[in-house]
Amino acid sequence: MSGSRVNSFFLGNSSGVNFSIILSPRDAETGKLQLANCSGSKRAGDWNLDVTPGVSTSKVTVSLNRTLELCLPNATECCPSPLCMVETLQVLACRGSVMLAQLLIQAEIFANSSFAGNVLPNLIFSSVIENATIIPNQAFNPLGSCPCNLTAGACDVRCCCDLECTADLQQLFSGSCFPGVFGGDVNPPYDQLCSSQSMEYTPEWFPFLCVQSSLDNTPFLGYFYHGSTSPPKDPSFKIPLQTSPGKPFTGYREGDPIITEEDEYFTVPQQSMAGQCAGNAPVAYLHNFDAKCLTNLETYKEGLPHDVRINTGTADFIQQNVVYRTITDRGKFITESENLLAAEVLCQNVTFAEHYKFIWKDKNIEQVNVTVFRGSLCDGEILTQRFTVEFLSLNSTNGEELFENPGYQVGKPVKAANLNASDPLGSLNIWQPAGRGLCASATYRPVLFGVDSYSGCTLEVDINEDCSLLRGNVTEKLNALIQATHIGKRDNSSYSDLNDWVEIIRLDPFSSNVSTGGLKGICPDIPANLNIRIIFAKVGAVQGIPQQQILAVQISYSTVFWQFQCGIGCKNTLSFLPITASVQFIEVPAQPPPPVTRYQKIYAEFDCNQNEVCWPQLLYPLTRFYSGEPYSQCLAKGLFLAFLILLAAIMNNPWFSKLWKR
Repeated sequence: MSGSRVNSFFLGNSSGVNFSIILSPRDAETGKLQLANCSGSKRAGDWNLDVTPGVSTSKVTVSLNRTLELCLPNATECCPSPLCMVETLQVLACRGSVMLAQLLIQAEIFANSSFAGNVLPNLIFSSVIENATIIPNQAFNPLGSCPCNLTAGACDVRCCCDLECTADLQQLFSGSCFPGVFGGDVNPPYDQLCSSQSMEYTPEWFPFLCVQSSLDNTPFLGYFYHGSTSPPKDPSFKIPLQTSPGKPFTGYREGDPIITEEDEYFTVPQQSMAGQCAGNAPVAYLHNFDAKCLTNLETYKEGLPHDVRINTGTADFIQQNVVYRTITDRGKFITESENLLAAEVLCQNVTFAEHYKFIWKDKNIEQVNVTVFRGSLCDGEILTQRFTVEFLSLNSTNGEELFENPGYQVGKPVKAANLNASDPLGSLNIWQPAGRGLCASATYRPVLFGVDSYSGCTLEVDINEDCSLLRGNVTEKLNALIQATHIGKRDNSSYSDLNDWVEIIRLDPFSSNVSTGGLKGICPDIPANLNIRIIFAKVGAVQGIPQQQILAVQISYSTVFWQFQCGIGCKNTLSFLPITASVQFIEVPAQPPPPVTRYQKIYAEFDCNQNEVCWPQLLYPLTRFYSGEPYSQCLAKGLFLAFLILLAAIMNNPWFSKLWKR
């Protein structure tokens, strides 16, 4: 901030927000700030407030509209002294009588010392002339005694340890100082200090073994950095790869982010857990996804350029093979359109969809093929962008991937089969609602491995519907999702090998046979919920990638009590029954080994590889397999030990004592 103008920004929607400025908000007697109110205007004294509104950010400008020249003889409207103005300003943002935000400004402005008329006055700041920052030894001094002091030669608001803040300035924010290390408390009391009471669970020995020391000798010294230089900070989504020149990049593992030539993450828009799209989401190795993002012409942003080269995994770089195509049917992507006059419509050529195919082998990326679909997006239209990423093995044929890892990978469809039919091809699906969400118009989408899902649709039911027919109709709708009798244990399960499949365990819906007494619009025990539980385990790894296998699949039903919902006057004879399907993946530990027999238990007691005490190897130091000492020394020590044992046995014999007495 320099000159007689200062800029700031108001974040958020400024529609209906009133901005005002107050001059000298401190009380003359107490020196405290006056209570802020929303009745001010955009002009206070010699200060003007200008606001430039934006979509989500508004620029707020405070400017001075008076001359700041030193007074000449018999002159007016000038500065009588070099320190021309010392004023406190407060900028308020209010919606009605509610204050949304406030900005505090302390202005110390000196008069112009030059006779040139185009020199602007400056807010008081001092410049830093040094070319290098001297960093003290962190082993004896904190790296920064006042970390919140971020501006050289000026007072930082709420930084009470800033020595450049005068007493008058500190009164403005004395009750709102930054706490902790950032606010200057660089030597906080530590738990081992005798005078510290911050430990939640104090051990019994604490009063006797605590540390009695001043805070100048604190364990936090040198805790963050070592050395005499300050390490640089990496920008967002940038990681160091080649930390040492002689250490090569050893390839990708499953889940590792893909790296570009600039050592940054290769990003493609993806959906977050909250359902929104993250434009800077890294692409994970061997993780496929299909994301859809909503945007319009005002909020549209271009993604990562397609000329970015990608690290293959061996410190080599490959270029993307990009093919551009034009969208012919915009109706599949435009979900909403406003009726605007043709002369007022502004259109722009944007990206409708991007499809990435990564060809991989082992831990490396061999090729990247990108297909970009572009079309015209006009003002007032909402675009549904689609981004897909698919990893294909180098050994794939006819576009079908031959997995080197036979186990399931997260995001891949679960393989189903109908082994009781001539055509064994089966399917395991859930609903993909469309339009009004009715079951009649709903489509199917496959169940993806490792992805818990919950979907449903709405069934129209008449007030005179027979309960038995309703149960049968709902059961038929739910069973249509599961056109299979078996589920593949692995992704490469063979239809000709029955051991590669697990049979689906079906639990029939519960029916209590409760009579409704001839009442219409009431049906108990309607199997409206389908529960699919898939139990899987990690049974090994192939080239470091976990091999996951399905162990069992169970299908059950949950019943509900349906009652016709009567509207105003009960003129409508149709009601709605929501039916749902849920998929839950449950991971269990690997299968335990078969129990050992009694013979194996007895033999294990003498197995030297399973016990610390090994009796069969009692004389092992005397054998030639022992290499701890030369064999001659081991033999001599062994013979001497045998002689001592023999001598002890002889001396303990009774006849030896009689012979000794003679």
